[in-house]
Amino acid sequence: MTGPAQNELSSRVLTVPNLLSFLRLALVPVFLWLIIDGADAWALLVLAVSSLTDFLDGWIARRFNQITRLGQLLDPAADRLYIFAALIGLAWRELVPWWIVLVVVGRDVFLLGLGVVLANHGFGPLPVHQLGKVATFCLFYALPMIMLGQAFPELAWWSQPVGWAFGLWGAYLYWWAGIIYAVETVRVIRLPRV
Repeated sequence: MTGPAQNELSSRVLTVPNLLSFLRLALVPVFLWLIIDGADAWALLVLAVSSLTDFLDGWIARRFNQITRLGQLLDPAADRLYIFAALIGLAWRELVPWWIVLVVVGRDVFLLGLGVVLANHGFGPLPVHQLGKVATFCLFYALPMIMLGQAFPELAWWSQPVGWAFGLWGAYLYWWAGIIYAVETVRVIRLPRV
C-alpha cells in the first residue's frame, strides 16, 4: 500500500540510486575517449554498464522510496551527456556530420533559454513531455546502432540504416518536443498571478 509519504521527494544526497547516477556520470569521459580512440566495442560495453546502472537506479529509487530531487536532475543529465559524448566522438571521427551535433545541442541550448525565462518569471522547470522522452530514446538507441556497425562491420548492413533512421527521427522529435516546451513556457508565463 502506498501512502502520501512515498510520493514526496527526498533532499538526501547519499542514496544508492544517486551513487549509481554518479557512477554513470563518471563513465561519460571514459565513453567519449573510447569512441574517439575508435574502441567502439569497449565504448558499447561502457554504454551497456551505464544502461544497467540507469535501470537499477530507477528501480531501487522506486522500490525503496529513495526518489530524490538530485536523482531527478542527475538521471536526465547523464542521458544527455551520453548522447552528446556519442555525437561528438562520432563526429570527430567523421562518422556523423557535425550538423547533427549542432541540431541536438542547439535544442538543449534552446531549452536552457526557456528555463531562464521560466526562472525569471518565478517558475521552475516544466515537467518532461512524453515526446521528449521518445526523442531521447530514439537518439539513445540510434548512436549505439551506428557504433555497432563500426565495432562489428559484418553487422553494419542493418545496424547503420536502423541507427540513421532512429537518429534522424530522434533529432526531428527532439525539436518538436522543444517547440512544445516553448509553447508551454509562453502559456505558463501568461497565467494570471493570484
